[in-house]
Amino acid sequence: MTVQSGRRERKKAATRQKIADTALRLFLERGYDAVGIRDVAAEADVAVTTLFSHFASKEALVFEQDQDFERRLAEAVTGRAPHESLVPALRREVLALVRHCTGDGAAPIRRMIDGSPALRKYEESMRPRHAESLAAALAADPGLSQTTTACRAIARFAVDAYSLAREAADPEAAVDEIFRMIEAAWEVTRPPGHA
Repeated sequence: MTVQSGRRERKKAATRQKIADTALRLFLERGYDAVGIRDVAAEADVAVTTLFSHFASKEALVFEQDQDFERRLAEAVTGRAPHESLVPALRREVLALVRHCTGDGAAPIRRMIDGSPALRKYEESMRPRHAESLAAALAADPGLSQTTTACRAIARFAVDAYSLAREAADPEAAVDEIFRMIEAAWEVTRPPGHA
């Protein structure tokens, strides 16, 4: 039973990736607005219902790594070394995400997103969810002992740091500048003796 369910999960993941890759290729070749859901499904050789079982909307096809982004932020908290301070761990992960999204290979995708009001709106709608997921990871960490408000505020700062740095002329310098402010805010809210 485990082998069969493992195979099924791998097949589902492969189908999801095939759909996402096909959609991105079509969007970049023809333009986001010129490609419909039916075009993507036909090119990926899947039914429209199959496409929608993997992606809730056309916009979600562009942001197919959205859940990975959210998971990586939470893991910066939950996966840090036992005595590693929180803010440096978050800074390191946000910097890695910014580097990935500002690399030369990401430029065509960024231009497509920036050129589409629907994609910009969808991207903006993801931020609160990412921040709430990160805040939950912060609040669940027994070594942090912060209030819910402090956890939510720091989570929002970290998610916004990603967006602000990605748009800056010097993204790495922006991450450094923003995380100095985040560190100061975290220091003010944390009880003595906590990470």
